[in-house]
Amino acid sequence: MKTLFHNCPSIIHDPPHVLEDIIHGHPVPPKHFRLDIDHDGVAWITFDTPKSSANVWNEETLREFNHLLEVIEHDTRVKALVLRSAKERIFVAGADIKAIRSMQPVRVNELIWLGQAVFDRLARLNKPKVAAIHGACMGGGFEVTLACDWRIASDHESTKIGLPETQLGILPAWGGSTRLPRIIGVRKALDLITSGKLLNASAAKRAGLISHVVAAERLEVLARRLVQGRRPEPIYRFENLFSAIIGRMAKRKVLEKTRGLYPSILKAVEVVTHAVHGEIEKGLLLERNAVAELIENRDSARLIDLFFKREEASKRAVTGGTALPLTDATVIGAGVMGAGIAHTLASRGVRVLMTDVSNDSLARGLERIHGLVSDATRRRLVTQVQGRDTLDRISTTHVKVPLSRHHLIIEAATENMELKKKIFGDLAARVSDDTILATNTSALSIAELAHSVPHPERVIGLHFFNPVHRMPLVEIITLPETSADVLATAVSFVQKIGKTPVVVKDSPGFLVNRILVPYLMEAVRLNQSGVPVKDIDDAMLEFGMPMGPMRLLDEIGLDVAAHVARTLATAFPDRFPNSDALDKMVSAGQLGKKSGQGFYRYEKGKEIAPARHADLPKHESIQTRLALLISQEAMRCLKEGIARNADDIDLAMVLGTGYPPFRGGPITFARDTGIIDY
Repeated sequence: MKTLFHNCPSIIHDPPHVLEDIIHGHPVPPKHFRLDIDHDGVAWITFDTPKSSANVWNEETLREFNHLLEVIEHDTRVKALVLRSAKERIFVAGADIKAIRSMQPVRVNELIWLGQAVFDRLARLNKPKVAAIHGACMGGGFEVTLACDWRIASDHESTKIGLPETQLGILPAWGGSTRLPRIIGVRKALDLITSGKLLNASAAKRAGLISHVVAAERLEVLARRLVQGRRPEPIYRFENLFSAIIGRMAKRKVLEKTRGLYPSILKAVEVVTHAVHGEIEKGLLLERNAVAELIENRDSARLIDLFFKREEASKRAVTGGTALPLTDATVIGAGVMGAGIAHTLASRGVRVLMTDVSNDSLARGLERIHGLVSDATRRRLVTQVQGRDTLDRISTTHVKVPLSRHHLIIEAATENMELKKKIFGDLAARVSDDTILATNTSALSIAELAHSVPHPERVIGLHFFNPVHRMPLVEIITLPETSADVLATAVSFVQKIGKTPVVVKDSPGFLVNRILVPYLMEAVRLNQSGVPVKDIDDAMLEFGMPMGPMRLLDEIGLDVAAHVARTLATAFPDRFPNSDALDKMVSAGQLGKKSGQGFYRYEKGKEIAPARHADLPKHESIQTRLALLISQEAMRCLKEGIARNADDIDLAMVLGTGYPPFRGGPITFARDTGIIDY
């Protein structure tokens, strides 16, 4: 094993026997890479997986890459190495998660060994090395760059850099947990790894992940210049001396946020704070052991399954319909939802006409949009140029203008059927016969609205969730007469703006609210029976919900929640009995956070819970009672065909409500725990 594991004692120690065959087997011509050695002695390795828009690491690509490194090691012409990608929007997307999902734990362990060994070989290559990053560079895609001397990136909007492994229930184990804290320091490394967040190129440079940001067409010139200079000396981060203290602080923060429900994040804190010291080999051993432990946890499998459900929904096309490419849209209403939708569309390159009844209303809407853009710019989520471009794509009017050239209208007015009918009736006279009329209602009947206009087949529901710029889900509500082309266009459009579409049938509450309301109303009944607000919320936080039901009601607004509850009580009186508790609070002016008083009291940015009492039910009994209601209603929606399948229901609840991802969704939870018949 000398060629691969040279001077790497811990990797040499009892490696999986399969690696010997992988490394020393007969080399095959690379199918996924090109190697070019120019007249200056620079070796250019270009990752270019055939017939695919993405590059990923798997056993085959790792073997090929290892073979090319061996060629470079022994070729005396080579003085430097540049690693790049031929893909338009992806550098390397990371490990082949689809392959990993089907592997037995022992095979996953072997793949971890292989990746570590190959990337370590790259790190030990005694020649200047540059990773020229253009496009998505995630997970194992970023870990390979950490073995290079320089990491440079294009300023293109597709360039995103990070280590999202903890979001899949594992951690960076191809050297990422070991090398990153040595490069940028323990504190920043922990923040990136435990959050799993992806950074654009400018944010990545500020964090120290890369050294230069240039236009894509200048990457090659910069790479050539760098490898002809002196290799950078490693910088020792003084803060790493205090890694144990930093680790304890990070662990407390993680426990406060996750209540210990995500073992991969806690394990990442442990590995990073220990792997930063001593030989690299020690850190790699810690990474391997951690992954071997985590992949035995069922939570990781559920998180990986959810990843694929979301990927599939984000790419799935509608069969039988043709999607019309949309570059313009009109948003009716400049309130919180209308402004949020207009901002989201414009930030994704769509030209938006936002309308409302008065200039004052439009001014307030534009003020909200300016605030969203300013916040995103301040947090380095977008550049100032991108923010300015977003604002430039939005125009406004309070007068009725012809809309015959506008192929998508999204109505986002108040939740009032008569008002919406009036708006749709007016729109029908100003649009063409092929215009799609969409409503952003959260509970009102799409059928009733559609049948109030001449072409009901072109009416659809697009239910965005608040806040629009953060919530990834859009429910697309269809009718039996919905045109296949309209549905295909709506799905394609939602995917284009970076949201995840879930197609559902028109039914009271649609999908997410239909499942959520019984849970929320049962929480209200528990509170009315004497269970304190804080105990109910704490119980569901311990279950894994991002927010307790009482606090969620305050955030939604008790008036909005009461309206949705009445809609469902009318539709399903046997299972959604009327409760006047919310109505009484609304009548008393207690609307939740927006009025300063709901189930909590809000003063100077702080929430104050009512006093607690003795002899309270255990949190486990509250969890069981409320979680059961969610799963039961989800199962009813599945049996009624409200959504396409169980996967879509689970995905919608995770993305739309924050249902604990590690539990897989309410139907997966019911199946795995046996709380109801599946």
